[in-house]
Amino acid sequence: MATEKTYYATGKRKNAIARTWIQPGTGVITVNDRPADEYFAVSTARTILRQPLTLTNNLDAFDIKIKVHGGGISGQAGAVRHGITKALILFDPDLRPALKRAGFVKRDPREKERKKYGQKGARARFQFSKR
Repeated sequence: MATEKTYYATGKRKNAIARTWIQPGTGVITVNDRPADEYFAVSTARTILRQPLTLTNNLDAFDIKIKVHGGGISGQAGAVRHGITKALILFDPDLRPALKRAGFVKRDPREKERKKYGQKGARARFQFSKR
């Protein structure tokens, strides 16, 4: 009984962290023990997580298991995309140039700016009057 090799990678975006396992299979994507289409109700999030698989023509080639936490829907989808990309590169390093060109390899570094004390928001200021 030969077991298929499993590839693991961690993807991150904003406050979301996705632990991703891929192994050759039939294209089943499971997120937090639920089907990906059920977990990500928003269609753009489903599109984002499938981008690396579509780009490399591996949409039905892998079974993917993902555990994701933190952040919101968009952040989690971005983290999943980053995790799948890193795992695909571990599977086949020749896929890296195409994935890098598409901008999937680098973690999106944007974070929410913190609120400053004495002000109402990160950038919002109270109205200034000279008199």
